[in-house]
Amino acid sequence: MRRRTLLGTVSTAAAAALMGPPAPPAAASTAGASAGPGPGPGPGPGTGTAPKAASGRAPGQPYAAYWFPDSLPDGTPGEGVVWRGLADWRPEDDEDLPFNRATVPLAPRFTPVPANPTARDGQARISALAAFGHTAGNPAQGGPGADHYAFTHWAYLDELVFWGGSAAEGLILAPTAPVVDAAHRNGVPVLGTVFLPPVAHGGQLRWTRDLVRQDASGGYPLADRLAQVARAYGFDGWFVNAETEGGDAELAGHTHGFLRRLRTLSDTHGLRLTWYDALTRGGEVGWQGELNEENRLFFHDERGEVADGMFLDFRWTREKLASSGRFAERLGRDRFALRAGVNVEEKGWDTDVDWDAIVPAGGPHTVGYGFYRPEWTLTHLPAGQRTPERFHAADDRFWTGASLDPAGADGAGSGWRAPAAVVADRSAVTRLPFATTFNTGHGLRWYEDGEVASGAEWHHLGLQDRLPGRRWPVTTNGARPDVRLDFTDAWRGGSSLLVHGRPGAPVTVELFRTRLPLGRHTTVSLTHRTGGEPAGVTVELAVALREPDRPGGPVPWVHLPAGTVRPGGTGWTTTTVRLGALLSGHRERTLRALGVRITPRSGHASGAAHVSPGEVDWRLGALSVRDGDGPGPRPAPPRTLRVTAAAQDADGTTGLRFAWEPAPDPAGPADPVRHYALHRVLPDGSRRFLGATCQHAYFVPGLGPAPGERAARFILRGVGELYTYSTPVSTRHPW
Repeated sequence: MRRRTLLGTVSTAAAAALMGPPAPPAAASTAGASAGPGPGPGPGPGTGTAPKAASGRAPGQPYAAYWFPDSLPDGTPGEGVVWRGLADWRPEDDEDLPFNRATVPLAPRFTPVPANPTARDGQARISALAAFGHTAGNPAQGGPGADHYAFTHWAYLDELVFWGGSAAEGLILAPTAPVVDAAHRNGVPVLGTVFLPPVAHGGQLRWTRDLVRQDASGGYPLADRLAQVARAYGFDGWFVNAETEGGDAELAGHTHGFLRRLRTLSDTHGLRLTWYDALTRGGEVGWQGELNEENRLFFHDERGEVADGMFLDFRWTREKLASSGRFAERLGRDRFALRAGVNVEEKGWDTDVDWDAIVPAGGPHTVGYGFYRPEWTLTHLPAGQRTPERFHAADDRFWTGASLDPAGADGAGSGWRAPAAVVADRSAVTRLPFATTFNTGHGLRWYEDGEVASGAEWHHLGLQDRLPGRRWPVTTNGARPDVRLDFTDAWRGGSSLLVHGRPGAPVTVELFRTRLPLGRHTTVSLTHRTGGEPAGVTVELAVALREPDRPGGPVPWVHLPAGTVRPGGTGWTTTTVRLGALLSGHRERTLRALGVRITPRSGHASGAAHVSPGEVDWRLGALSVRDGDGPGPRPAPPRTLRVTAAAQDADGTTGLRFAWEPAPDPAGPADPVRHYALHRVLPDGSRRFLGATCQHAYFVPGLGPAPGERAARFILRGVGELYTYSTPVSTRHPW
């Protein structure tokens, strides 16, 4: 995230921005929702540097990439929109590619024993088509404001489609690097979107023909180009949705050939391909709501697999889904590669869904399912009330259920069947070192070591930590406290974990299911504090070396002392717990679960004379697991920091593009680089934080000279998995 401080001639507007300019409002586009219940473009991804400053955009600001297949619309693009054809794209000519290239590899993950007895492993899986902004309005590296779809429930997701597209902006959309980095950190692949809209919403059949045309050698050049884009940008493949009417069987044949070529390239490069149920073998758009002979060719042909999965249009019925599952298995395919569309764009958890048609409570699941527009959890909130707290409360309810306890989510009945009650969650906490500061990727402020380093709101999903996958398993003989991600205080980033209430008894909160190696020198560190009012709490680390013996079964916790936290102290306290003693008498050498047990202190502490005994107000700001109890090795420093471009805005401020080379693989032990942090060194020697990114390039708008300053100095450091810093590299920019 980028935090900027007003210096010299920096404008007031620029000083208010944290991550760059806000995206412009979605333009009135000829593309809206699709015809019938098929997915429409909605607000979607965005791109590239505009040739001139548009409203709300700084010159030089990189945006996520979008294209038409080849030929462009008639007329003139709207403000802030750049029309370009994918056929003309070359990675060596893409000046925004360094800002848009994801760097976090797709993490391996495993399936622990589910918290809910009705959640099932090996059956239905969930995909999501989610929009993070309108097509031309996604800054490449986050932006100002906390009003952002900061999705965190990766544990229940099998695939994320970065959704968008419109006939007025572009039809082929590459995901932003922050979204891909956050998803990959949690083991979730991300697909770009190819959307060919209905004629009623601006679609033109020529764009379909452009996309699937053959060259003189019989190849499909834009299939090759799509695979090249995915590899260059670091995401995982494409979701293809052809909904433009007017085609024929010949066009359908070319579309099949195009997909077959994309399948071959996907197999070669480890990419994925998902097809949306719209086009039929006759070349017309006819949403089937099932897998049948009309659309099978685009999913599976005589040579075998064409698409990895198919998103079935919302016209499905119980009979159609049952038939589809059987048909997929006759083809030798997994029935759960089919995803029944569940449109939650308008009603969210009040959407009327025949859940027993997809995931019967009393029998095997029929197929998988896919949420269309789950960002409803943000967009349904009234204007002015889209705060991080309200968004995460709604998002937790959507994915966990009204109980806000995955073990208590209802897996039957006619109401909302939350994912926690249906599918087994997954975890990517599989290697050391592991650390989290419970940062969601957006916030009202930015914190460093427990202090407010910026009061500006921000969002940058690439900086999101791995967060607890389950929200929130709590065990207590007293009243259940409120457990949530909170934005009023943090150790680092924008949020922390808060446990608040009067349980009157010890409270165990499960945090992570893990597969971490346990050795003689393994330690866990907690950075935590209480509020200013309660009497204090006794804290224990909860660890488990075995899984529960059944879904929903009790976790075999072992509790280790982690100190007593009292009010009125110095604030944040870091406690380190050594786990080596657990090896004595245990054959198990793997840490399976991590949590905390909080016991409220009775009586009245100094400064808390009016507090009822048993009150808990405890906050966890950071947790780490490592070999040893020191800070660990630092990451190797980056190399050759330089300013690659400068652009002046109308208000006289300057936007700078920075680039650097990552450190070579070190010969000895070093902390892996999680992201890079950029600071400005002022003439008096103090530092101002400008931002952070996982990429090897960064853009900072709104800069100007401090009084008497002839050249600005900037330093860059690598930040490790344990939040250690490398030595800095520096560069200067003359004014």
